[in-house]
Amino acid sequence: MTQQTSQKISFFRVIIELRKWFVLILIALVLFFGYKYFTSKSDSSTVEYDTALIQEQIKNVGKLVVTEGHFSEVMTYKDSQKYLGNLISFDKKALVVINADVTVGFDLSKVKYDIDAENKIVTITNIPVEEIKISPDIKYYNVDQSTFNAFTGNDYNKINKIAKENLAKKIAKSTLKSNAKNRLISELSKILIVTNSMGWKLQYNGQVVEDNTELQQKIKG
Repeated sequence: MTQQTSQKISFFRVIIELRKWFVLILIALVLFFGYKYFTSKSDSSTVEYDTALIQEQIKNVGKLVVTEGHFSEVMTYKDSQKYLGNLISFDKKALVVINADVTVGFDLSKVKYDIDAENKIVTITNIPVEEIKISPDIKYYNVDQSTFNAFTGNDYNKINKIAKENLAKKIAKSTLKSNAKNRLISELSKILIVTNSMGWKLQYNGQVVEDNTELQQKIKG
C-alpha cells in the first residue's frame, strides 16, 4: 500500500467519524428540543387546568350566605302637646309591641379576586360587607289619644324609626353577625382547601393565608 493510498483511507475514516458525531449531536438536539416542547406544553396545560378549577370553585361559593334571627321589642310611646304655658295638655300614648325577623347575609358573588397563574397565587381583593335586613311587625295596644292630639302618619314613622334603632342595638349585641361571618369564612375556606391541594397560595390583604385559623383571623381582624 502506497503512502498516498494510506492517507486517503485515513481521510475517509476521519470523515466517517465526524459524520457519526454529527448524527449523534443532531439526534441529541432533536431529543432535547422535543423534550422541552412537550414538557412546556404539559406545564401550560396543567396551569390552565388548575386555573379553571380554581375559578369554578370560586364560582361555586359565590352565593348568598344568610343567618336568620328573631327579636322582640316592647316600648311605650308618649307625646304631649301643651298650651297656655303648660296649663292645658293634650296627650297620646300607646303600648307598642315589635316582633322582627332579621337576616344578616354576605353576597359572595361580590367577592373580588385576582388569579396569578404564572406564580400560582389567588388574591382575594375584596369581601363585601354584611347586608342586614330588618322586617318588623309592629302592633299597637292601649292606644289613648286626644281629639286635639291624635296619632298621625308622622307618629307611626317615628315609632318605626325608634323600633329599628333599638333592634339594631340588640343585633349588635347578639351573635347574629358573628355567626354570619363564620359562615362566610366556612365558604371561603373551600377556596383555601383547593389552592393548598394544588400547590397554589391564597392571599388576603397582601398576606399569604396558610390555614383556616389564619383566614379567620384576617377576616375577623
